[in-house]
Amino acid sequence: MTDFNRDQVEFFLGTVRKYMQLRGNLSQKDLSEITGVGVSTISRFLNQKTHILDEQVIARIVAKLNIPLFEILDFIHEDYQAKFQRLVKFYKEQETTDKIGDDTDDATGSFRRGEKTETTRLYTEAQIGIGNGPKRTIPFGGEGSGQRRTDFSFAEKYQTLSPKQKVYVQSFLDLDEEGRDLVVDIGNSLINYFKQKGLEF
Repeated sequence: MTDFNRDQVEFFLGTVRKYMQLRGNLSQKDLSEITGVGVSTISRFLNQKTHILDEQVIARIVAKLNIPLFEILDFIHEDYQAKFQRLVKFYKEQETTDKIGDDTDDATGSFRRGEKTETTRLYTEAQIGIGNGPKRTIPFGGEGSGQRRTDFSFAEKYQTLSPKQKVYVQSFLDLDEEGRDLVVDIGNSLINYFKQKGLEF
């Protein structure tokens, strides 16, 4: 079962187009840029050329256009509304978190910025890939540049998670103390079980 009401897709897309105009008469390319979703994906979605209702794409659009959830509740199945709201909240807050982690990817490798002072960067790592070979992590700059850094902050570690994992973390943090303890206990039991079976993580 889909998490969205397919008979309300046209209504939802109409709301998206309305907010594209309200936010500055945005084009599909503009929407692609602010959401980080490919132009072709945005185009297929807005023109109903795809049957896939990707929750990540929809949540990004709702978050970046700042569409009030009450305007699109008919489009979202009732039992999925709370989870979708957390997903939208995550994408709204992602810009702030991205500024803290400040990761940059390009064609030559991935660079992770570490701790900084007001005047200088203390630590940087570069992941360099040559041809089809495996990437190598090379640390440089600042104190201990010859050693691999292990004291990453929570924000830096958070940036290494996939979108699905980030939403899970957000859901975990929304639980009360008893709920979080229960999840940790179950997780530890599963990890111990897999280790006993000889599975490696």
